[in-house]
Amino acid sequence: MKFTKTLLTTVLFSFSVLGLAQVAYAYTDEQEMQFEQALDAVYNKDFETAFKLFQSLEKQGVLEAQFNLGLMYQNGQGIKRDDAEAVKWFRKAAERGEVMAQVNLGLIYLEGRGEKQDDTEAVKWFRKAAEQGYSVAQVNLGMIYLEGRGEKRDDAEAIKWFRKAAEQGNPNAQFLLGEMYHEGLGVAQNDVEAVKWFRKGAELGSPDAQYNLGVMYRDGLLGVAQNDIEAVKWFRKGAELGFPDAQYNLGVMYRDGKGIKQDDAEAVKWFRKAAEQGHSAAQGNLAVMYAEGQGVKQDNTESIKWLRKAADQGNARAQVNLGLNYHKGVGVKQDYAKAQEWFEKAAKQGDWQALLLLADAYLKGYGVKQDPLKAREYFGHACFAGVQNACDMYFQLNEAQ
Repeated sequence: MKFTKTLLTTVLFSFSVLGLAQVAYAYTDEQEMQFEQALDAVYNKDFETAFKLFQSLEKQGVLEAQFNLGLMYQNGQGIKRDDAEAVKWFRKAAERGEVMAQVNLGLIYLEGRGEKQDDTEAVKWFRKAAEQGYSVAQVNLGMIYLEGRGEKRDDAEAIKWFRKAAEQGNPNAQFLLGEMYHEGLGVAQNDVEAVKWFRKGAELGSPDAQYNLGVMYRDGLLGVAQNDIEAVKWFRKGAELGFPDAQYNLGVMYRDGKGIKQDDAEAVKWFRKAAEQGHSAAQGNLAVMYAEGQGVKQDNTESIKWLRKAADQGNARAQVNLGLNYHKGVGVKQDYAKAQEWFEKAAKQGDWQALLLLADAYLKGYGVKQDPLKAREYFGHACFAGVQNACDMYFQLNEAQ
């Protein structure tokens, strides 16, 4: 089962705003009205007006205005992007205890954007927000302990912070807590607890958890009864949130008609969504759909385009298929030498078909100098991989020497 790994949470790098009710400061009616006008301007994408209103509010000491000025400088909205200015305003708000500013400042130090990279400073600001109960900061602090950045790796501390956030209903934390139980990191391995937390995270919108739950239903893992219909349901939820693994797997379910009516056009749609995000298996599958005209008009040029994208990422199946296209001259000019190059790349990853194709190439002299000894070597590797006819050829060539 493939369980995804999540890097440090960066959700606050998108433009966001903080409502007045979330801080314990009293403002005048006029300030509240001005703040609401600023928010309305943001939602209407009138960033210049919003920036001016936040500037005015900041001069009146409104904490949220400092944070939002930082976001506007960070994102270049209403003002030219300026990471140093973003840091300045986040720091002002963070030093006054604003948790979102503290998290953003931590992320800036973690990534070295607008400030010199400094894991220790990142930890300092994550901790300040985490200790105020902010779940995003708690997730990030847990990841700090899990990754061993700025603090010595400590799985028990990671669990502690993930649990604090998970119990507040943070879906990313719930997913990560499920991972920790599944892997037995910082806690006794317990798949029942893992499934419990994956399900909680999935129900609250974690695409990682939704994908994992889909895999569990598809394959009947971790005590979850096999159910393709449920698998499709959870893959779809993750796919609609833009999670490429879920999009790819939903495409596979449509292509194979598992848990849903078979539909090549829908398969192509979801393969394309994942492929456009760089998912190599989806790129390879999309190439096959174009090559065979399944769910899309047959187009060898498009097929080669997607095969190349997947092959360049190291996808062995795509490398073999691209090699075959060069070998046969399909969608590209026939070129045995290029075919050989792609077979070699896939063979280095242990792909049995590539090993057989290389053996055949050396046996017959396709794109390389004929070399029965080299052919025997590749047949031997394929035999070791469990390919019976490769074993037969290996022993046949062995006897011929």
